[in-house]
Amino acid sequence: MADTLIIGSRGSMLALTQSNWVADELRRFHPGLEVEIVQFKTSGDINLGASLSELGGKGAFTKELEDALLLKKCDLAVHSLKDLPTVLPDGLRIGCTPTRETTEDTLVFARRLGTIDDDSDPLAFLPQGATVGTSSLRRRAMLLAMRPDLKVIEFRGNVDTRLDKLEDKQADAIILASAGLNRLGLLDVSTRPDRVASTFDALALRAPGWLPAVGQGALGVEIRGDDQRTLQLLAPLHDAATYAAAAAERAFLNRLGAGCQAPVAALASAPEGSSLKLKGRVLALDGSQLVETQDEGEIGNPEELGRRVADWCLENGAAGLV
Repeated sequence: MADTLIIGSRGSMLALTQSNWVADELRRFHPGLEVEIVQFKTSGDINLGASLSELGGKGAFTKELEDALLLKKCDLAVHSLKDLPTVLPDGLRIGCTPTRETTEDTLVFARRLGTIDDDSDPLAFLPQGATVGTSSLRRRAMLLAMRPDLKVIEFRGNVDTRLDKLEDKQADAIILASAGLNRLGLLDVSTRPDRVASTFDALALRAPGWLPAVGQGALGVEIRGDDQRTLQLLAPLHDAATYAAAAAERAFLNRLGAGCQAPVAALASAPEGSSLKLKGRVLALDGSQLVETQDEGEIGNPEELGRRVADWCLENGAAGLV
């Protein structure tokens, strides 16, 4: 129907929270518009025992939603942008990128930390040989680059599943995206240390020492390439600075050709609004090697900046890591 819009979403609590936010914004900007959310299960949601590399990378969380878009079972799909591959299927495009949430990661501890005077080195609060759970190659490599003594184990599942595993002491700590915790209302930064789900002590992992995944903290709303109606309806939700930063980071990852098979981190920002800064990092899987650089470019051509930073990394050792 002309006055109905259907959002395709994964069924996790975070995915539905994000999709409901987009739905509420669309209703706010377009009174009278009917917005429905239809849930789809992705292979990444079904095969929780497999690693992301075994599932074929980031597409494990998006393919079924993209198929639904192409079959016109929904009009748009809401993704965490870090889960969306840099090359989209023919006939699809990113329709909007709302204002980005925080890009940080959060280190969540199984034990209480007590009073903290200095949290500039969160990893220092992990004892020698501690076990850290994560499914991210990027997080694994950066952990081992900073603390080779740590034992990093595969930790998959939704946010609540991972927190349940942490409560069961299956790891000494886990790493989660701060943006997801914020969207779920689980992160309290008014205390020191931070608190997650009112249960766990936590500390932020911040740039420049710690870099996020490409697109982390941003939403990517995917639509059919020829769907001008949905594109126009999404226009009020779009944030140009978020789009430019994400486009630079995604161009960096795409140029590297790394996909989900190599530890890659990047962070772009537009501090003055007219120029764009990008820092990119490529690591060995075991954290033993690291190649990184930063550069600045025009906000109107973010892809060129991303490619330039990637080319420098490839010419200075990253080609052997991806």
